[in-house]
Amino acid sequence: MQIDPLNSLNALPGVEPVRNEDPTVTRQLTTAVRALNQAGLYGQDRQLQFARDPQTKAMVIQVVRPSTGEVIDQVPPQTVLEAFRNLEQNAG
Repeated sequence: MQIDPLNSLNALPGVEPVRNEDPTVTRQLTTAVRALNQAGLYGQDRQLQFARDPQTKAMVIQVVRPSTGEVIDQVPPQTVLEAFRNLEQNAG
């Protein structure tokens, strides 16, 4: 994973890094994600990443295989994000 797992979802289409108005909260989250990834709790070649969906502004949590970029698991699932985006588009 890159130095800052919190912002490493930049390469994924449609997902922007988490930005928080409070830099203290951002630092704490970054530190926690790094600690979890260094502990290897998600298994070999798996890392936790956080991002914010740019359209829905929902927090996206992913377990990613950094060697390939494969998303192993995601909360909320992509289908839920897409449904929410469709609802927002139809409402506006």
